[in-house]
Amino acid sequence: MIPVQTKKRAKPNPCLPSWHVACLLAFAAMILPSEAIAVEANREALGEPPVNFDDHVSAILKRHCWQCHGDAKQEAGLNLASYVDIAGNDDLVVAGRSSSSRLLEIIVAEDPAERMPPENDPLPKEQVALIRAWIDSGLRQNAGSKVEKKQGVAFTPTSMTDFDDTPPAMPEALSPLKPARTLRAFPVIAMAASPRAPLLAVGSYERVEFVNTQSQETVGAVAFPEGEPHVLRFSRSGRLLMVAGGRPVQNGVAVLFDVKTGKRLAKMGDEADVIMAADLSPDERRVAIGGSGRMIKVFSTETGELLYRLVKHTDWVTAVAFSPDGKYLATADRVGNIHLWDAESGGVIRPLAEHKASVTALEWRSDSRVLASSGEDGLIVWWDVAKGWPLYTKAKAHQPMRPSGFYGEIPNGVLDLRFGPSGELVSCGRDQKVRVWSSDANIVSVFTVPNDSEHNNIKNLPLQSVLTFNGATAITGDSAGRLHSHVIKTK
Repeated sequence: MIPVQTKKRAKPNPCLPSWHVACLLAFAAMILPSEAIAVEANREALGEPPVNFDDHVSAILKRHCWQCHGDAKQEAGLNLASYVDIAGNDDLVVAGRSSSSRLLEIIVAEDPAERMPPENDPLPKEQVALIRAWIDSGLRQNAGSKVEKKQGVAFTPTSMTDFDDTPPAMPEALSPLKPARTLRAFPVIAMAASPRAPLLAVGSYERVEFVNTQSQETVGAVAFPEGEPHVLRFSRSGRLLMVAGGRPVQNGVAVLFDVKTGKRLAKMGDEADVIMAADLSPDERRVAIGGSGRMIKVFSTETGELLYRLVKHTDWVTAVAFSPDGKYLATADRVGNIHLWDAESGGVIRPLAEHKASVTALEWRSDSRVLASSGEDGLIVWWDVAKGWPLYTKAKAHQPMRPSGFYGEIPNGVLDLRFGPSGELVSCGRDQKVRVWSSDANIVSVFTVPNDSEHNNIKNLPLQSVLTFNGATAITGDSAGRLHSHVIKTK
């Protein structure tokens, strides 16, 4: 059982720009990073000074941006006349990584309503190239300045076969971590079970707890000062834990931790809003993230570089999942769309159309042949990926009982689902039930999450459910921050 922690949440910073990164890319107007590098090389060959803020970038921003974002007027709290304000703002520019810098994204946005400066023609390609070269070459202030250190990561992926003969990873002597205090119990909105060990990761405010599923004791924790963990995923080897989240309308990141030591290994993303969907590829080389920006970004864990973007969703991205064989990437959104992509190239394969409301979870069976999806429409769908059609469909999978005297539609959404090691599936929903389904979509077990008797019998919702690595136990986290463990009886 995890302790209840409370802490007053920080209010959103009204000075931060509220631009969303969806629809901020204009592929026709963008130049490749290699072209930006070529700009710098050509200048050096001609004996010209390197691209820097004082000599090159400042003049571009003065002409196009200072009217709204200068010393006299600073809309959204942004001053583009100040080198210190720009270079010191990690939400705006990232040294050495123009592909992850929002300044460039808003300049080249395809949608005129999103592009800066507003109600004007796009900046000339030559000026965009200079800004890109300035970022990629290290954010020099002037010709004699030293470049800002390029942000990178020190991380080496493990082959999918390298862990076969190694002992499963468990936390070892992690440093004590003082719980944060919040005004009320923090709900379990993120949870993951190790695929190889009796270990559970449970998200809490600014931290992630590790729980031994056999002893039910907390065996360590890692800090996540970026805010709320919204997604937790163990790697297939069990040695890594991905934590993705942040603070709404402030920031979003994805971080990789070493399970044994609790050490941070890599950090991807620099988002303007919390990450709501994320996954780690089975070869540990890529992380995919999504959220309110309506696009998916795929990063390299080895370099931190953005590999590609997927722009097809029309609403918030709610779920992202790599197939266990690494071939596919499935993504879903708040209006029920599901898209299947080639995980290597980012090419679209096909839509999967069945849900009529927000998709709450995507989960792959271990053989990569079946994808399960759940939604607020009450549906659970087992998809035959090769054909693109439902293999099984369960409507009203978590339909609550109608209270006496109640008329109208009763919400029957499915809130989460996960596959077990033998193709069994666990789901939870708004009926306060946890259901375990067989591989052929028949109900095996049903459990009920009790109400919160400590707070006037308030209704608790099961928000996350997982199966342990051996499939013997279903563990559920609820809206009151509590864990519930249920042994699954097999026939």
